[in-house]
Amino acid sequence: MTFNLQQLQAFATIVSTGSLGRAADALHVTQPALSRAIRRLEEQVGAPLFERHSRGMHLSAVGETLLPHATLLLREAEQAREEIDAMRGLARGTIRCGAVGSIASFVLPTAVNGVLRKWPGLRVEIIEGVWDRLADALMRREIDLALSMVVPDTDEIVSIGDCCWEDLSFVVAALDHPLRRKPGLTLADTLDAQWTIPPRGTAPFDHVRETFAAHGLRMPDIAVETRSITTLKSLVGSSGFLSWMASTMYTTERKAGVFDTLELPGVIGRRTLTAFRRRNGILPSPAAKLLEQLRLLTSVTP
Repeated sequence: MTFNLQQLQAFATIVSTGSLGRAADALHVTQPALSRAIRRLEEQVGAPLFERHSRGMHLSAVGETLLPHATLLLREAEQAREEIDAMRGLARGTIRCGAVGSIASFVLPTAVNGVLRKWPGLRVEIIEGVWDRLADALMRREIDLALSMVVPDTDEIVSIGDCCWEDLSFVVAALDHPLRRKPGLTLADTLDAQWTIPPRGTAPFDHVRETFAAHGLRMPDIAVETRSITTLKSLVGSSGFLSWMASTMYTTERKAGVFDTLELPGVIGRRTLTAFRRRNGILPSPAAKLLEQLRLLTSVTP
């Protein structure tokens, strides 16, 4: 079955806006023209794509099935058009990538700077988040590269084996935290403190649990779970919380005297980080340029 990209764009826009009128406005077409496009698409698939209601249009079961495929086709077409235009000198290519906080704080900015020095016409779009957010963005074609700690490959997402490096994580606390005055401080002394870390099901949460288990300790009581790096840092720096962070994430806070590593003998977390891509499809040229720079950086990372 061959799909018409304009019809797919009409379909996706109705889904995102929730109504025929708003979709027509967004696409700068008349409602009758938009209705005809959807009707032709429904004739092609052989079933209604929407259930029409007084409050708007909602996807039918067939529409739900078509939507992810329509999104994929539209994004692939956009990437192809963008790369061809860039080759012709008509437009700039776009690097779309995502990273966990520690990489977004150190390795990625350095890599992006290196890429833009070589190819100043490129644009860069970056999202930051934990692995589940990055994996979802890869599958939705929001990004083309994801930078995170090593996790098993799946049917859809694979790691890039020649682009990996290691970072170190520690317990962090404000410089005036009461635990800093305790003689012979151990990890067990942190169990009753207020903690804030990313939520259950994320790699940082698992990293904390593994670290405490390795010392024969239960998991501390987590007072605040959040995916927001800004919130984590604020709670540590100004509200007396403990947290667990890769050292690259708090370089600025360390230099500014806001918070730093809490010295605990033998408490250090090592993890391997790598780049991921979709298993199928071509890696867009702008993303390949970033990957090349990351390989150069990580090959010399101690």
